[in-house]
Amino acid sequence: MNVVITGGAGFLGQRLAKALIERGTLAGPDGHPRTIDRLTLVDVAAAPPAADARLVSIAGDVADPALLERVIDPETSSVFHLAAIVSGQAEADFDLGMRVNFDATRALLEVCRARGHRPRVVFASSCAVYGGELPPVVPASTALTPQSSYGTQKAMGELLVNDYSRRGFVDGRALRLPTISVRPGKPNAALSSFASGVIREPLNGVESVCPVPAATRVWLLSPATVIDCFLKAHDLDGGALGANRSLILPGFTVSVAEMVAALERVAGPEVAARVRFEPDERVERIVRTWPVALDASRALGLGFPTDTSFDAIIRRYMGDEGVRGS
Repeated sequence: MNVVITGGAGFLGQRLAKALIERGTLAGPDGHPRTIDRLTLVDVAAAPPAADARLVSIAGDVADPALLERVIDPETSSVFHLAAIVSGQAEADFDLGMRVNFDATRALLEVCRARGHRPRVVFASSCAVYGGELPPVVPASTALTPQSSYGTQKAMGELLVNDYSRRGFVDGRALRLPTISVRPGKPNAALSSFASGVIREPLNGVESVCPVPAATRVWLLSPATVIDCFLKAHDLDGGALGANRSLILPGFTVSVAEMVAALERVAGPEVAARVRFEPDERVERIVRTWPVALDASRALGLGFPTDTSFDAIIRRYMGDEGVRGS
């Protein structure tokens, strides 16, 4: 079987590819395990070279139907659609956000439809589909009222996944991802970037300027658990999801102050002291509209994993990235 990952050169795409190569199999259309013969990574830039012959990296525009026609072939049983323009960039460049976050999703689903063999599609959505006045704990039945272009584009993508699944064109799942921390590498244009920056930069000996108040709370998962959720969602029988293919992933709520306190416990006060708060109204305005706690009982009932300790997340990040703190 061929497995396609859009956004395959990115942070989550690379980790998902590694997990799939190590695993070697995925559930096929009939639900039985099938050997992964080829793993095709598609992104605007090619993924780093890999020694494994099963890995194929293709650079190109994920909104280009011709590219998608080439990579989603009759042997493609599974597609993980992770490619996206992140929240801050989608807000700054409306046309780019619409092209990558919405147009590419429609084009991808259309190619899957044309293939006619109903591949499994896992779509990375976001909790940014919620917004405005929200209850303390957001139930899954809450109307989608996103307050950002990114959230709107993800909500439209979810509706497409539901309808293409209803029509039998794909066997889709849309996962509402929480904020993901700790992300390695450099800060990006995501409005949630601070949730990694307050840990990553201080551990690297660099000051982190946090654009939101310390009391700001976020719904969060670790990178490792998100990858486990992708795999769980893919192998889940679509019948268990019914007509609603959208799932809130089971994150947990933590404030920025609690993140910094965890950093102090794990790495010491000198490291934690490198976090400085300098509120940015542009970031605050949108972050305030995000839900801080969601009812993920449906996903938990289906056996999806979660995290419960931010201290453990920091320790896992330090071990995975070889960071000692300084």
